[in-house]
Amino acid sequence: MPVINRIAALSDEMAGWRRHLHAHPEIGFDCHATARFVAERLRAFGVDEVHEGVARTGVVAVIRGRADGPAVGLRADMDALPMPDESGAAWASTVPGRAHACGHDGHTAMLLGAAQYLAETRNFAGRAVLLFQPAEEDGGGGGVMVDEGVPDRFELREVYALHNRPGLPEGHVATRAGPIMAAVDDFRLTLTGRGGHAARPHEARDPIGPALAVAQAIRSLPAEADPRAELRVALTQIEAGTTTNVIPEVARLAGTVRSFDAGWRDWAEARVRAIVEGVAAAHGVTAALDYDRWYPATVNHPRETAFAAEVARDVVGEAVDLETEPSMGAEDFAYLLEARPGAYLLVGQGETPMCHHPAFDFNDRIAPVGASLYARLVERALPAE
Repeated sequence: MPVINRIAALSDEMAGWRRHLHAHPEIGFDCHATARFVAERLRAFGVDEVHEGVARTGVVAVIRGRADGPAVGLRADMDALPMPDESGAAWASTVPGRAHACGHDGHTAMLLGAAQYLAETRNFAGRAVLLFQPAEEDGGGGGVMVDEGVPDRFELREVYALHNRPGLPEGHVATRAGPIMAAVDDFRLTLTGRGGHAARPHEARDPIGPALAVAQAIRSLPAEADPRAELRVALTQIEAGTTTNVIPEVARLAGTVRSFDAGWRDWAEARVRAIVEGVAAAHGVTAALDYDRWYPATVNHPRETAFAAEVARDVVGEAVDLETEPSMGAEDFAYLLEARPGAYLLVGQGETPMCHHPAFDFNDRIAPVGASLYARLVERALPAE
């Protein structure tokens, strides 16, 4: 069963919605106009319920099937990135410094296409709950939805999300059971010594030496861990000083830690803290460490992943990879997968610039594939007969 004919017929409309959103990007929780655009179309489709202001600017729609039954959640992210748009498209961003460079405009359009089809056909028993979520890129809108009780409020039995994947052949689908995206933590460290003249270092307390010691120790952490831990540590910022003949007062470092396993995530934080404390004490400087835990690992549930892959085969045939490599990128759908069983799937974008590249533009040709997959997940999970 390939792409749904009715959804294929919506291709031009989905492209139009997507290009409108691309030209008018909003970031973080500031998705007010995007949410209005989504809510207006949902009401025009005749969905049963439209709830606005969820997770600040999110929208949740409910479509009832032909009979009573459980609820399946489908999620699309709506926010853009604070970066320039160099796509060169006729529908390029009209807002300087903001761009839909990750394809969330396409995800939103695909879920709208599925919403229109499901509202027209209602060939399922239960409820399709469509989650249009802000602040995936920064702010954790998925976590806010969980904190606001969305999974319980809408009695979700399971949840699914799609994301485009540049480099994966156009229209192919990839996923895996278990971790598919990493947990992300960030750290920022300020080391304070005593400034002075570079010709009289004995009268100063140089923070650069301890900063280098901390940097070297932190960068070596993956070598300390079990190789199977798949732990990544990147030191991304180091700064100190203003001129050649002055020992600075302060040195600053920052970086990120990526992991798949909660135990190794705890271990990495404990080791960073121990390194900072030990080096600062040894060098006689003071240390202020901010270590922030952001999104947890995105972990697909085995049963739901196998089911989603089976549904994907209905849409794209054998162009389904059930053993894709996990990514060290992060995704706040992780919070919903902690709250409910489900799966996160990738839809091939083809050979295009990568997500977060200023020349990225969503491939409208894959929208019917994603929208059909969203719709079939509901119909197969909630059979009408």
